[in-house]
Formats: sequence, structure tokens, C-alpha cells
Amino acid sequence: MARKKPEIEITDQQRASAETQIRLHQREVEYQTKEYIVELLVAKYNVGIEDDENEIFVPAYQRRFVWNEERQSKFIESVLLGLPVPYIFIATLEKEIEEDEGRAEVVDGSQRIRTLAAFVNNDLILTGLEKCDTLNGFKFADMDVSRQRKFNRQPVRVIELSSKADEQVRRDIFERINTGSEELRDMEKRKGIYTGPFYDFIKECAADPAFARVCPLSFSKQRREEAEELVLRYFAYCDTYMDFKHDVGKFLSSYLKRHQDNFDRQRLRSQFDSMVLLAEQCLPYGFKKSLKANTTPRVRFEALACGITLAQRQDPSLKPTVASVESWIDSSDFRKLVVSDASNSLPRLKARIEFVRDKLVAGAA
Repeated sequence: MARKKPEIEITDQQRASAETQIRLHQREVEYQTKEYIVELLVAKYNVGIEDDENEIFVPAYQRRFVWNEERQSKFIESVLLGLPVPYIFIATLEKEIEEDEGRAEVVDGSQRIRTLAAFVNNDLILTGLEKCDTLNGFKFADMDVSRQRKFNRQPVRVIELSSKADEQVRRDIFERINTGSEELRDMEKRKGIYTGPFYDFIKECAADPAFARVCPLSFSKQRREEAEELVLRYFAYCDTYMDFKHDVGKFLSSYLKRHQDNFDRQRLRSQFDSMVLLAEQCLPYGFKKSLKANTTPRVRFEALACGITLAQRQDPSLKPTVASVESWIDSSDFRKLVVSDASNSLPRLKARIEFVRDKLVAGAA
């Protein structure tokens, strides 16, 4: 049985301080709870999210359309059966951007709206259904006309925030809905919470063609911000790996938050480019484990990328040969350091980064 924490006596001064803090951060957000039928919701979204005329649109900080066909199919099945589905949050825009006045931004629920639009527009073929398995292989147009009409009339619950919900409020709502959610990867949440110059810089590095060559990722990982995750890990560990505790997510988010608007772009970009160039020159398979591998493991990437940069800091003219790297990169000693369960330990993080650093420096001597 867990030990009960001792109760702390709260003073009147603490209560007053807490009340002041609540009032300081409290925002009045007007909202209405509505029900849109599917047909109307899809018409307002109109599937073309790049179209400035769409009344309901998905903002840039929202994640890409990442639900696979089976996940989309199960959502459509829920709607067909009239099962409760989560609220969709939208926010009316009026004063922030003149050309957007009257339009509504999706705060949460973009995957659901996109799925409804894909199905109604016959871009989704139902698959993987178990309860209504006879629907597998169906498009919207394959259903009876009467069923199509009933589906289009199905109500979808929507919470519509008023124009008083400014951008910061909308991002705050996005964070509170998605933080801790299993549906969003950590980097996808950070994209919505910490958008700014430093995140844009990370995306720029992640999109670099040379980086993509040396750090291949599977298609599914590419869609889930994995390249951005690796770049963030690289910068955070290179700068502050000795400060790491045990929670990778908090460590990376804290680093991103600290540098959101204040970072040395020229230094970091030069460091990143030098690391990628050396990786191309001396790593036999890039950051992946073998010639036939199609993706890059996080722990292996951290060890090699950060180890390269630490070695370059020690010896700026470092030029290790492929042969010198091949002498240790497939060794049992290195493999033990980059197993997947080593990620949440400072001693192991330090050991694998410095192992690579020391091997590179010794191999170039």
C-alpha cells in the first residue's frame, strides 16, 4: 500500500495567494455547444485545407492527417452506429487577421473532420471493421442512398469558442486536451505548444536533404514528426546532456521552451551541418544499423550524432576514416550501449555519447 502523504496545513496567506494566481491566469472564454450534421460540417471544411475560402480550417500548428485507414474506418463505424464521439473544438476568428474574419479554426478534432470529409468524398475505403465487417471494402458511394442520407444527417457535437479566445487561449486549450494523450506523439504536442523561431529552425534542419540521406526514417515515422524529434534530441543532448535526469519528454520540452525565441542560429546551424557532413563521410550506414535497414533508431542516433559533435569540439579538424569507424561501430561494446532500454538513464546516455566521441578522436589520431 502506498504511503499516505502527510497533510499540509494551508494558511490564510497561501489561500489568498492562490486566489490571486487563479484570477491572474483566468480568462473569460465564451463558447456555445452546437450540433452540426455531418453534411454541413464537411461542407464548411470542404476538404481543401489549403483553400482560404473554407469556413472551417486546420491551422498550421495542428498535426498532419496521420490516422491510418483502419483508424478512420472505426471512427466512421462509430458515427454510422450513432455512438458518442468526442467533441470537436473550433474557434471563431474575427479581429486577429482581417481576411480570416468569420472563419473558424479547428482547435481539436482535425483528424475526425478530415476522416468525415474523406469518407463523404469517397476517398476512404472502409477496412478492418469487426462489428460491421460486411462494410469492409465499402466507399460512401457504395452504401444505399437512404444510408448515405442518414449518415449525412448524423449530428456531431461541436464546442465553438467565441472570438475572445485569442491565439494563446486556443494553443492553451490544444495543450490541455492533448498533453498526456496517447494519440499525439510528444513532438506533435510540442509542435502545437512551442511554435516559434526555434521550432521553425528545428523543422528546417529536419528537412535538410543531407540529413534525410544520412538519417532515413520509415514513412510512418516521417508523418509523426520523428525527424524533428531527433533533431531536438541532438541539440538538447549536445548542449546539456550532463543535466539530464530521467524523463526524456520533460527534458526535451524544457530545452525547447528555453530556446523558443532565444538561440544562436548561426552557431547551431554550423554545428548541425558539420555533424551531418562528417556522418556522411565516415559512417558506413549513416545512422541506421545496417545497409538494409529503412529507419534510424533514436538511441543509436543520439550516440552517433552527439558523439560526432563532441569529438568535433575536441578536435575541429577531425577526419576519421570509414575503416576506423568500422572497427567499433558493429562491436558488442557499442551495441550494448545503444539498446532501446538505455534511453532513460544518465549514466548510459553519457556512456554511449562519450564512447563515440572517444572512438572518433582516437581513430583520427
